[in-house]
Amino acid sequence: MLLPKKVKHRKWQKGRSRKRTVETRGTTLSYGSFGLRSEGIAWITSRQIEAARRALTNFIKREGKIWIRIFPDKPITSRPPETTLGGGKGSPDHFVCPVRRGRILFEMDGVTPTMAKAALRLAGHKLPVKTKMISKL
Repeated sequence: MLLPKKVKHRKWQKGRSRKRTVETRGTTLSYGSFGLRSEGIAWITSRQIEAARRALTNFIKREGKIWIRIFPDKPITSRPPETTLGGGKGSPDHFVCPVRRGRILFEMDGVTPTMAKAALRLAGHKLPVKTKMISKL
């Protein structure tokens, strides 16, 4: 799983995701010929990224090259079960990557377009956001 080695602040504030915002960074294919683009807004956990990566590599049988374009660096805290209010903020539980519309999540190269489409469709089902396959070709 993807985890940051070091974070500046152990606990972050939640922040807000506006519904109509679009991504400004990471919106074009940089490395591969095929990509998986986000069509919605969500927090993607490191477990979900790993599940999508495994689905991609398992389907293409290690033929092509895969790039992961997102990294979970936002800590999410949670309180232990059955605790009362007033104990302060919980300890960091897992890490997420906030994703908005238009962000490229995965890229791949070195495979046929039909194989890339099928692999990226499988990976998209592992993620909590609607996705779309895009290509340079």
